[in-house]
Amino acid sequence: MTIPHQLSQIKMPKKLLCIAAASLALAISATSQEIDFKNESNDTTRITNMLIEECSHRDAGNVARIAEKFIGTPYCGGTLDRNDKEKLTINLDEMDCTTFVETVLAMAYTASENRQSWHDFAYNLQRIRYRNGEINGYPSRLHYISDWILDNVSRGNFKEITADMHDARYNIKSLDYMSSNKDKYAALADSANLAGIKNIEAGFSNHRFPYLKGSSLKDKKLASELHDGDIICFTTSTKGLDITHMAIVRIIEGSARMIHASSKEGKVILDPLNITEYARHHRSHGIRIIRLVTY
Repeated sequence: MTIPHQLSQIKMPKKLLCIAAASLALAISATSQEIDFKNESNDTTRITNMLIEECSHRDAGNVARIAEKFIGTPYCGGTLDRNDKEKLTINLDEMDCTTFVETVLAMAYTASENRQSWHDFAYNLQRIRYRNGEINGYPSRLHYISDWILDNVSRGNFKEITADMHDARYNIKSLDYMSSNKDKYAALADSANLAGIKNIEAGFSNHRFPYLKGSSLKDKKLASELHDGDIICFTTSTKGLDITHMAIVRIIEGSARMIHASSKEGKVILDPLNITEYARHHRSHGIRIIRLVTY
């Protein structure tokens, strides 16, 4: 169910406003039952407090500033795949690279709207994580990052700036990693889920996307074109797969560093390597750059 989060901006008679507020309360109540919290009491309180603090800044919705607050959070993969039924999962206690980025972006977007409720955060997290912002089973989650980018760009949530960057080039790739490796995904044992994923993959046959070649990245040039809070997506040469890692840009003393959930370090870190060094050290195929569009 979609929460009408712009209700407070609509002018209406007091009686109608009371009715609408009551309807909203019912919608929130119904929706909250579909949320899977790691620790509901702690998470809802922490989210609200973080939003209140972020909204106190003149530049509320600063992605990099919010990302820094999660440094030290333990790394954990597969946190979205622990239920038989697809639900909105909120877990501030443990994150992988994708859930870290989505959590930060949802919080930044919510704060940029000057909203301070965890309900608004949950609404924005759902609209970032799911196709058209709606939960409709496992295939509705934006599993492939290319799908995640295109869907959010089409709805005005993100802007991809990769093609505008110096030395941008294009790659053409068919995405079918999930269905080709279905044994790695428990949900794909369900034939309906598998069919749904194959249907999504069919739309990414010979998918063309921009990227910057990893071996050609230059730190100072990259730092001059990036913004604090941009999202770095590391492309891969793995057959059928587009992206293997995500991080949030942090510009420090003219160098492009990144905050990310590191499986190697077992937690969210400010990486000691700049993005150029990281790409070369890990022999990364390349990068794509996404920017959150806020108010």
